[in-house]
Amino acid sequence: MNEVLMRFERKAPVACELPVLIRPALAGESLLAALPRLRADIESILATIGGVLLRGFTVPAVEDFRAFAAGFGHPLLSYEFGSTPRIEMGGGVYTSTEYPAHQAIPLHNEQAYTREWPMKIWFHCVTAAREGGETPIADSRAILRCMPEAIRARFAPGILYVRNYGEFDVPWQTVFNTDSRTEVDAFCRKTGIRWAWKSDGGLRTAQLCQAIETHPVTGEAVWFNQAHLFHVSNLQPEVRESLEEMLGVDNLPRNTYFADGSPIPDAILDEVRAVLDAQTVSFRWEDGDVMMLDNMLVAHARSPFKGPRKVVVAMAAPHGNLGNF
Repeated sequence: MNEVLMRFERKAPVACELPVLIRPALAGESLLAALPRLRADIESILATIGGVLLRGFTVPAVEDFRAFAAGFGHPLLSYEFGSTPRIEMGGGVYTSTEYPAHQAIPLHNEQAYTREWPMKIWFHCVTAAREGGETPIADSRAILRCMPEAIRARFAPGILYVRNYGEFDVPWQTVFNTDSRTEVDAFCRKTGIRWAWKSDGGLRTAQLCQAIETHPVTGEAVWFNQAHLFHVSNLQPEVRESLEEMLGVDNLPRNTYFADGSPIPDAILDEVRAVLDAQTVSFRWEDGDVMMLDNMLVAHARSPFKGPRKVVVAMAAPHGNLGNF
């Protein structure tokens, strides 16, 4: 049962069990039909190792993937207060982030830039890219253990996320799933987001969120933020220079700061990215694969790719810390 796929590519210098590979009991076994016998084992693995890869099962359609994810007993979540473009496929299933194929998406835990996030996340590879397109993963506990102590201490009070929605980022109407400013005001008030409407119709938000968080079930501390992803240093140098010259630092589409509002030096995030990179595990998708992760214990990413690629995502089991800041 707990077979580990040893040909996964690992950058980590220490042994890593992610992800645990589960194969069918019989050739042609339906993933949905196998759920009753697999559910307890999968839940146990998620609570310890953090992720499983289900390979070789029959998954005839996205609807079967949806039913499998919903079969763990939690309503599937809508993608609210999103940071990237996705296409909704109905019933809580979305395409993975719709970024250009040549771009990599850095390692991150889903919605760790907010104070409420899904505990469970599923990925289903409908069509594997002919080249690249992997969904690398990493153990968030190991990342925290390997993070330099000075960085852990500096980040401990939290990360301030500043976003300016408009022409250069996802429109606020898409992020908040509404055209109503009143509804946006109410959401921001409820979730502890500071906001301001601009004279040109744009929106600016700022929210202090966790950098290190405690898993509500295991009690383990994890590295849980997207400081490196939202920070201006994540942009290509020429894009960064152009946007800073055009908009000014305060009006960049997104940026991160220390909890006190002071800038985070690029060099610190270079160190953060080095730790993330060292803990990364990568494997080639195969058509029909389903991966399930504990979203706090395991981070994920996306590699650039060539050719058609279709990976869909579902999320469930919301958890957060709205009262902690």
